[in-house]
This record gives sequence, structure tokens and C-alpha cells, in this order.
Amino acid sequence: MSKVGVSVTVIGLTGGIASGKSTVANFLSENGFVIVDADIASRKAVEAGSSGLEEIRTVFGDGVIQEDGTLNRKALGEIIFKDKNQREKLNAIVHPRVRDIMEAEKEAGLELGKPVIMDIPLLFENKLEHTVDEVWVVYVPKEVQIERLMARNQLSLEEAESRVSSQLSIEEKKQKADKVIDNSGSLQSLYQQLELLIQSYI
Repeated sequence: MSKVGVSVTVIGLTGGIASGKSTVANFLSENGFVIVDADIASRKAVEAGSSGLEEIRTVFGDGVIQEDGTLNRKALGEIIFKDKNQREKLNAIVHPRVRDIMEAEKEAGLELGKPVIMDIPLLFENKLEHTVDEVWVVYVPKEVQIERLMARNQLSLEEAESRVSSQLSIEEKKQKADKVIDNSGSLQSLYQQLELLIQSYI
């Protein structure tokens, strides 16, 4: 089906932790959308043999590289979580590379004439709304987030609440969204919403 009077081509997909964003992204991928995933781009930016990883080695030392040549995330994490300056050094290495990877993937998708989903967990937190034509938020109430996070990651109530609170509240994200995808019901209900939503885009 061709687009019906819709000029939107780049959509930002976000949500809260444990809201089911990956499930939504998978469905959209299976239905003709190109998915550009910020988490995957972040891993590519520092994969073995990349210029990003070599720069990390130069700045943080050989101790953050494992014997197989991959990044030792635990060792690096211990350095950056204690020290804001070190964290900023890492971000200065990684963020431009992530942006370049995502931009290239986005352009490749647009060249194919397909709508592109920029899957960015911290889209609002990093003030990236202006980089997309429209924002879709995968929504579940905070209590459902906490419940699902506890079950998924075997966390205590306190740990789950802390992780949920570290992001912009889901209610605030819902208010800022152009489209809200409610994932607090069944999988069937979610897929029905998505089928209706994407009719104008593919």
C-alpha cells in the first residue's frame, strides 16, 4: 500500500524501560519499516577493531580491553560511573560515532523509499525530538513497568523503582508523543493497534 497523503518518513520510537518497545520495533520491522536501533549502533561504535574502540583504549588504557580484543564493559563502567569527567570523555568518543552510524542507516532506509523508525530509548532525555518527523511512545503505566521489570530482570521493588525513576516519567513521555501505543493489555491488542497505526505509512 502506498502512503496516503502522509509526508512523515522518519519516526522516533521511544518508551519507558520495560514498556515493550522491542516488541513494537520487531512488529514494525516485519511490516516494512526500516529500524535504526540506537542500542545496536552504540555496540557497533565500539566493536572489536573499530576506531571507536581504539580511541577508548588510548584514553582509558589497555585495562578496558579484553583478551579477545572486545570492550571490557565492566572495567570501563567502574571508571566512568565514579567520575563525571571520565564519563564525558567516553561520550565524546562514542556519541558522534553512534550519530554517524544511525544517520547512514536512516539515509539508506529512505533511499529504499521505506519509512524509517529511529529506535531511541532516551529520545526525550537527550532532546532528540527535533531529529525526527514524528514521535511514537510505547506506553504502560508506571506500576506495570515496575512489575514487568522485576519479573524480567529479577529485581527487588526498590531496584526496579530506581531504574524507572532514572528516566523521564512515562506519563510525561505520553504527553509529548505524537502517537501513543498502549501496551498495557494483551499482545493481540498491541498488534491490532499497530496494524491500524501503520496503514497510512506503508
